[in-house]
Amino acid sequence: MVTASGTIPVSQLTTPPNPADQLPGTQSSSSGTELGPNGFLQLLTAEMMNQDPTQPQDPTQSVTQLAQFSALQYQQQLSSAFQAFQSNFSVLQASSLVGKQVTVGVTDAQGNSSSETGTINTIEVQNGTPYFTMLQANGQPYVDNNGNPLLFSLSQILGIGNGSSSGSTGGTGGSTGGSTGGSTGGSTPVGGSTGGG
Repeated sequence: MVTASGTIPVSQLTTPPNPADQLPGTQSSSSGTELGPNGFLQLLTAEMMNQDPTQPQDPTQSVTQLAQFSALQYQQQLSSAFQAFQSNFSVLQASSLVGKQVTVGVTDAQGNSSSETGTINTIEVQNGTPYFTMLQANGQPYVDNNGNPLLFSLSQILGIGNGSSSGSTGGTGGSTGGSTGGSTGGSTPVGGSTGGG
């Protein structure tokens, strides 16, 4: 609101943000030290309204400030989009691990570190971060003291294997490698040596 003297009171520049400020790329910080886009435009408007008419502000300065602010907004939007991409990629990456045998690092209540090995059973996404449940060798899930399945993060993974199907996968790979090596071996000596090795 503009007062009778034509100025915007300072209290309006420091009031809590309105709902329009909550749109992506327009959030103001909770610390109050950063200026959101609406606050910046209000400040720029107040500055232009209160300039000395005998010594007007250089118009290129305002344009430069607007350009810098637009670039900052673009960087914030790009950062948000990249965070969403990272989240989606992490979920996709985690889903490719279902059925794989993994070894994870765990810490007990006393602070002792150890590792547990099991097969990834399910993926659960919380706040854009994927977590997985794991089955023990006996087929039972790892559970907490209340009987709820334990959730492990991808950062806890120490090693990845092929799970219980590793023997059959290795056999398939061996026969595929043999047939490929054999057919290639007839035409080039390098293929023959690869198939033999």
